[in-house]
Amino acid sequence: MFKILKSLSKSLGGSHKPAAEAKPAAKAGSLLDKVNKGTPVVAKAEPASSPEDLCGITPKMPKDEIKAQLKMLFRRYNRSASSLDAKLRGEADQMLDAIVQVREKHFGEI
Repeated sequence: MFKILKSLSKSLGGSHKPAAEAKPAAKAGSLLDKVNKGTPVVAKAEPASSPEDLCGITPKMPKDEIKAQLKMLFRRYNRSASSLDAKLRGEADQMLDAIVQVREKHFGEI
């Protein structure tokens, strides 16, 4: 697609560089890089952390708030579980397992 845009700009007589080439290079490892790559912050937790920590559940949360949090997380990571990106799919599987463990702990067997 980029080649098509380049050829269109050349054919229309545009002598300036495309916007992608005119941008200054961002710092390596900056927050902007992380956002552009689409890496979720929640899935970056250590493997040794508990399922409650991964899901953002605190001991003082009421049951209805826990249920709403798990519902939101399930929707988010269930979509990612069918991704073509292996890394994203692996993170989604890890989070879905954590969601199931927290749900069974707080609401009983499914």
